[in-house]
Order: sequence, then C-alpha cells, then structure tokens
Amino acid sequence: MAENAAVEISDDRERGSLTAHEDGKAAGTIAYFVMEPAPGALVAVHTVVRPEHEGKGIAGALVREFYAIAAREGVPVVPLCPYAAKWAQRHPEEAPEAPEELVREAERQLRNHPELF
Repeated sequence: MAENAAVEISDDRERGSLTAHEDGKAAGTIAYFVMEPAPGALVAVHTVVRPEHEGKGIAGALVREFYAIAAREGVPVVPLCPYAAKWAQRHPEEAPEAPEELVREAERQLRNHPELF
C-alpha cells in the first residue's frame, strides 16, 4: 500500500498525540508518551486509523513521521504499539532498534499512564 502524500501530520506533544489529517479531518493517530527523564525516548503505545481511511498508508505515514521526529530530536523510539513494532521490523533503515533495557523501562513507565490503555 502506497503512503498517501495528501496526508498532513501534526504533533501535539502535550497530549501525546501524532495525528494524520486527510482533507482537513482526522484520519489516524499514534498515542504516545515521552519517557522520563525527558527526553528519554518517544514511546508509541497505539496506532489507530479510522475505518474509512484504512488501506491508504496512513498508519505507515504516521509511524514513519514518528521515527523522523525522534531522529530530529536525537532520541530513540520504543514501539510498544504492535503496528509500530512490525513497521520498524520492516524498515530497519528508518527505525533503529531500542536497547532492551530502554524497552523494559518504557513498559514500566507505561503503567504510570493509565490514560493510554
């Protein structure tokens, strides 16, 4: 599936939401948090695309931008979201693997973010 070039992506760091917009409407989102102490890593928790936007490459565009943001900020990504983790496995050149100890710490910190479950 080709990624949709018409999608605009915005980051709301305060809410932990990376959102893709298509034709001005929210089409998909990655829910995430910043590991403490900030900026320890960006941790992807959920990737969701609205049913009417599925199959357009929106989830992939979101994850690609999530990794690009982390790269620009010089921090790793911990993909706890199953979709983001699979995307990372398919795109190792764009998605460096996080060290195991960082993954364990992200999982521990996720328990402190019940709003993301």
